[in-house]
Amino acid sequence: MTTGQIRKALSGFYYVYFEGETYQTRARGNFRNRKITPLVGDQVIFESQNSTDGYLLEILPRTNELVRPPVANVDQGIVVMSAIEPKFSKNLLDRFLVTLEYEQIQPIIYVSKVDKLDETAYQEIVTIKKSYEKIGYPVIVPDFQTAEQDLTEIIRYFPNRLSVFMGQSGAGKSTLLNKIAPELNLETAMISKHLGRGKHTTRHVELLPLYDGLVADTPGFSSIDFLEMTATELPKQFPEFVAAAPACKFRECSHRHEPHCEVQRQVEQGEITKSRYDNYLLFLEEIEQRKPIYRKK
Repeated sequence: MTTGQIRKALSGFYYVYFEGETYQTRARGNFRNRKITPLVGDQVIFESQNSTDGYLLEILPRTNELVRPPVANVDQGIVVMSAIEPKFSKNLLDRFLVTLEYEQIQPIIYVSKVDKLDETAYQEIVTIKKSYEKIGYPVIVPDFQTAEQDLTEIIRYFPNRLSVFMGQSGAGKSTLLNKIAPELNLETAMISKHLGRGKHTTRHVELLPLYDGLVADTPGFSSIDFLEMTATELPKQFPEFVAAAPACKFRECSHRHEPHCEVQRQVEQGEITKSRYDNYLLFLEEIEQRKPIYRKK
């Protein structure tokens, strides 16, 4: 029995990496009975007589897991947001950030396609960059005039971390990864003019060794549902709310209707970005109106 890491899952096979070698494995039948689904990124105990005929025996405890893409033990999420085509969406960006905060994954924001902007639109992106940096999020925006990005700015985040690329469909995740590591030659797709969004190009999840770290190229998707988060958990996923909350009158302040709410005061004073607060209210309503999920015992 050996401990390794699942680096690819495809057609019922799990490819486990151990000491420079990859072993093709299947999950034991009791995994299904125990309702356990192995994920890429899992640390596992496995046994194998050769590189093509092994079995997973146990999944070790996870630090976190994502549903879309299905990856476990993620250290950081690189959120690729398009400046244009598709249009930059603060609502979608905040959805990604809230999801990553909830899973205790460090977010890094990357803005693509700035070379297609005029100077006025570019300055709007710079303003957005500053507002999210104020919260504490790293934001990478390529140079407007040269349309080039010093890739060392994003590569420096890779070593010793498992990174997941996510963001709008058509935002250019695979294109960005191809620039970082041309040898990957990942498939990219054109934007669908009819839908205004990109086609999914990545069909399975695989961890790629890059710059002393691991990177997952994952399908882009255009919406996130808060299926498990509760209304009381939501405000805790906004770092600026967490910083302000101790000054609220009520301990479990929802920052919505309560008197003497520090979050509302900071929004009114421009200390907290209004778009973030507006999105918070939308997310809160979404969670409160969510239909309960009943699971069979």
